[in-house]
Amino acid sequence: MSAGKTVGVSGNRLARALLYSVLIVFAVYYLLPLYVMLVNSVKPLDEIRQGNMLALPDVFTLEPWARAWSSAQIGVQPTGLKPYFFNSILMVVPAVAISTVLGALNGYVLTKWRFRGDDIVFGLILLSCFIPFQIALIPAARILGMLGIAGTTQGLVLIHVVYGLGFTTLFFRNYYAAFPTELVRAAQIDGAGFFQIFRRILLPSSAPIIVVTVIWQFTNIWNDFLFGVSFGDFDSQPMTVALNNLVSSSGGVKEYNVHFAGAILAALPTLVVYIVSGRYFVRGLMAGAVKG
Repeated sequence: MSAGKTVGVSGNRLARALLYSVLIVFAVYYLLPLYVMLVNSVKPLDEIRQGNMLALPDVFTLEPWARAWSSAQIGVQPTGLKPYFFNSILMVVPAVAISTVLGALNGYVLTKWRFRGDDIVFGLILLSCFIPFQIALIPAARILGMLGIAGTTQGLVLIHVVYGLGFTTLFFRNYYAAFPTELVRAAQIDGAGFFQIFRRILLPSSAPIIVVTVIWQFTNIWNDFLFGVSFGDFDSQPMTVALNNLVSSSGGVKEYNVHFAGAILAALPTLVVYIVSGRYFVRGLMAGAVKG
């Protein structure tokens, strides 16, 4: 019996070591591009041209980061990412906040204030999640022009709020569907109104799904390129469009170190968001974001 237990323990250890080895290989595989970008972003360009992009830098320099963040202005448009970073912040923060609040209200209405045809309304909202970006470009441009906000940050905020509303409604609707309706009915009997019930009963228990929605919307909006390049102007273009301009502005000389630094700067906010709140994202999904 003791020998059998020893063999079993050894087998478990071997299986665990094998599993960890496979996981480490996959982790290295997925992190290798980030390593290459990071290492070569602190190298002089001449050192990169030697060909060994996996080697650590012989000469450490932060000049590529400084140039990617704040380069000289060419023509009417600056080539550095600094002004466009703040454009993205001014676009992402209100778009995420508004779409999250509206999605929460929609989910609340579609689950706790049922009405005739609510399933049809939800189906139409859900349909918006599957509409390709390209189909909406011309109608969206016409509407932004009619509203007088074409080429502005406000226009980009409106586009992202409208396009993200289907996803936020889906998240909150499925989350609130599992919430006890009896609590809402009891609050109605006590005289609580629509917004009072939402603010005091549903909203305090919505932290997991709010985290899921914020991370989802933040990632999609920050990484968006199509809407930014289609509806943004020189003074309202987001970070992703500026990164493309940074690469294109190099002309015949490919400054790979500057490009790598710019790519990391553009990806840094979403990376920080996932590192800080990634575990809450998984908890929110398990709490009901993908149920239904």
